[in-house]
Amino acid sequence: MNLDYTVLAAGVLIAVVLFFVLKDITKLIINSVLGLLTLFLVNLLGFMHVMGRADIPYSLVNVLLCILGGIPGALIVIVLHLIGFEGF
Repeated sequence: MNLDYTVLAAGVLIAVVLFFVLKDITKLIINSVLGLLTLFLVNLLGFMHVMGRADIPYSLVNVLLCILGGIPGALIVIVLHLIGFEGF
């Protein structure tokens, strides 16, 4: 009988942990998509041409910064492109 309660408690604990992990993963995925969408919209709408710059290239480093950083990562890529840092 004690084993049943232990299995039930372990199941509840696993469900709670999975809930919090999946909730965080969902936030990360949404933030990553929004970062990539920001970079895409900046290029699509021609904001860089208004500032006198070429479009931001879709290099591996730029895309990874937008995926890992989300919207703040996209803003960092945009600011670095505006100040002339073309290292990537």
